[in-house]
Amino acid sequence: MYYKQPSIYIFEIRIDEPITSLSAVMVAGVCFYAFLALTKIPVQNKVHIYLCFYFLFMAIATTVGGIIGHAFLYQLSFAWKLPGWITSMFSIALIERAAIEYARPHISQKLSTIFKWANLIELTIFVTVTIITMKFIFVEVHSAYGLMIVVSSLNFYIYRKEKSQGSKFFLIAVGFSAISAIIFMNQWGICQWFTHSDISHIFMVISASFFYIGARHIITTLR
Repeated sequence: MYYKQPSIYIFEIRIDEPITSLSAVMVAGVCFYAFLALTKIPVQNKVHIYLCFYFLFMAIATTVGGIIGHAFLYQLSFAWKLPGWITSMFSIALIERAAIEYARPHISQKLSTIFKWANLIELTIFVTVTIITMKFIFVEVHSAYGLMIVVSSLNFYIYRKEKSQGSKFFLIAVGFSAISAIIFMNQWGICQWFTHSDISHIFMVISASFFYIGARHIITTLR
């Protein structure tokens, strides 16, 4: 059931959708932690770089989304949702790149090239359409394509071949991301203080945690 979250006031400062804003910042916290932790691993390869920047971009996207896109959007215009949306789309493109690079030794050069070009083309198309229409549905479709088609398929293939623990955790993470998306799209809320957005963000926290665990496994095995 859909619920609209009331605003609250702290020291006469109005904060819209306070729990939604807080839960978005929780996602950002996990992603910032993952970024800092992964950068401390002494590995230099493309998978490592892509995964680090995936977490950094997702942290920025959810911070901007929570604070500007929800809490204080009333002070701005709807277009200010775009910075968070677009940054999140770049983060998805980065984790796609990480999956492509991780799978590269196991797939043909031709297939790897196709995935890389598709990565650039779909990002360009979806960012452009999102800016023109300012509709969140295109952010959701881009995320679904990146995680369900690219990240999950490549990691499933690697897991079947090598029983990679990193790939297993990535697949679990994609599963929780799918649950998050289903809850959000169907607007399954519990009450006005725990709406579909809040529940979705909780599953995003879980998903980000599994992505981090998987990333550590993947990066350390590539040493």
